Amino acid sequence: MKINSFIQEFEKFAPRVLAEPGDPIGLQIGDLESDFTRVLVTLDVRPEVVEEAITKKCDLIIAHHPAVFHAIHRLDLADPQTQMYAQLIKHNITVYAAHSNLDAAQNGMNDWLADKIGLTNVKRLLDGYTDDNGHTFGMGRVGDLPNRISVIDLAEKLKRTFDLKGLRFVSQAPEKQISRVAVLGGDGGKFYKQALKNGAEVFITGDIYYHTGHDMLAAGLSAIDPGHNVEKICVPKLARLFRSWELVQDNQIQIVESQVNTDPFTFI
Repeated sequence: MKINSFIQEFEKFAPRVLAEPGDPIGLQIGDLESDFTRVLVTLDVRPEVVEEAITKKCDLIIAHHPAVFHAIHRLDLADPQTQMYAQLIKHNITVYAAHSNLDAAQNGMNDWLADKIGLTNVKRLLDGYTDDNGHTFGMGRVGDLPNRISVIDLAEKLKRTFDLKGLRFVSQAPEKQISRVAVLGGDGGKFYKQALKNGAEVFITGDIYYHTGHDMLAAGLSAIDPGHNVEKICVPKLARLFRSWELVQDNQIQIVESQVNTDPFTFI
């Protein structure tokens, strides 16, 4: 089976057109016309993940975060990042990334996060692409908790839900009872005004910048930063999706879930 057949099926679920302008999604390294038998699903493509793919004899890596975010100016193999690319090429491993298109997809990343948090009456947070049928896709979700809860208790609940060692939150009123919550996986702090516009009392997103935190406080918005790594929810979700496809079953394609922890942060 050709990798391209698998990718064409995947892009029905997370169409490339949903991606943000300039987002380097799609083929990262390799050849879509190659044959394959084993897929490694991962959040990030790091040297340890590539070693895992080699050890587990995977021909294809499907990642959420693109392996090549920035242009490569020198192929210096003394650089660990460049060496990683060399290992992928040496072992004929193709890498494909679905980033903001997976974030915006219906039943994609942000729906998975909203469901994990327990939101109901979920709606789209941001407007993105509108198809020929008038259906608009976009990143982020906003919805209601089943019961009112304080900001601090919600933060504690998220620690347990996502099995986190720690998280950050900003709030002028951590004991305030809230029910309306917005979530945007990854680095979404700059969209806090859209969270406010949609009536959110708390905005859950990663990588909140210092000055953005001040702006949120000034606007009266509480925010919880569980980190970027909670997006690893995509690994079991995508693996389950792929295993449900007839073309995967008919061609006996093996779907492997990465076991590598790619979170760069350690809490002490």
